[in-house]
Amino acid sequence: MAIFEINFYSKMLKRSTTLMAVLPVDRFDKSFSKKTDVDNLKTLYLLHGYAGNHMDWLYGAQIVELSLRFNVAIFMPSGENSFYLDDEDKEAYYSEFLGKELIEFTRNVFPIPEEKNKTLIGGLSMGGYGALRNGLKYNEVFGGIIALSSALIVHKIAGITPDFNNGIASYKYYRHVFGDLNSLIGSDKDINALAKKLKEESADIPRIYMACGKDDFLIQENRDLYNYLKQIGLDVTYEEDEGTHDWQFWNKYIFKAFEWVNKVFG
Repeated sequence: MAIFEINFYSKMLKRSTTLMAVLPVDRFDKSFSKKTDVDNLKTLYLLHGYAGNHMDWLYGAQIVELSLRFNVAIFMPSGENSFYLDDEDKEAYYSEFLGKELIEFTRNVFPIPEEKNKTLIGGLSMGGYGALRNGLKYNEVFGGIIALSSALIVHKIAGITPDFNNGIASYKYYRHVFGDLNSLIGSDKDINALAKKLKEESADIPRIYMACGKDDFLIQENRDLYNYLKQIGLDVTYEEDEGTHDWQFWNKYIFKAFEWVNKVFG
C-alpha cells in the first residue's frame, strides 16, 4: 500500500492545493505490474464534508484497507467549504478542478485507468452533494457516484432572506457559494434539474449509490432525491440504516459502497 500527500499548483484554483492519494500498488502476495495491474484497477475521487479537509477520510474510515481489498486507487482533494462549486468571485473553480484538472493531473502522474466505467466520484455530506452534482455535470468522465448522507440543501436555501442563519452558516455564505439564491431551483446546481436535463438529452448518466442514516437530519432530502431519480429512470441504489450524521455510519457504508462498486463495475 502506498500513501501520498501531494501539493501541486492548480490553475483552476489559482494556488497550491493538497491532495491525499492511496494506491494498492505494493502487496505482500505479489509485485505490482503497471502493464497488468492497472487493467484491474478502479479510481475513486473521494470528497470530504463541510468544515473538513483532505485528511478526513484517511483518519475517519478504513480507506487503506478498502483500497487494498477492492483494488481501488483513492484520491482525496481539499475542497474547503466550497460545496465543490465554481467560485466565480474568487476565480476558484472547484467544480472544473474536480471534473477536469484533477482527472488530468492524476492520470498523468499515477498508473491509473482512464476508462469511464473505472472512474468514480464519491463523498459524504457536502462531499455527497459535490459527488452527485459533479458526477452528473461531468458525466462523460465518471461512471459511478457514491453519495453518503448528502447535503441536499438547495431546496432549503432557495429564496432565503438576508437575515437567514441556520446555525451552520448564514445568508452571506450561501449567497457566495451558490450564487443567486432566487435562481437556484432549476439551475445546474439543483441535482433534480440537472438529472432531468441529462435524462431528456439521453446522456450516459453514471450509476448512483446513495445511503443515509435514519436519524440523520438530512434523511428526508436523501429520500426525496432517491425517489425522484428512480421516478425519472436513473440507475440508483439507495440504502437506509440506523445511524446519524457521523463516522460510525460513514465507515460502515463506505464499505458497502465499495461492495456495490465491485458488484456493478466488476
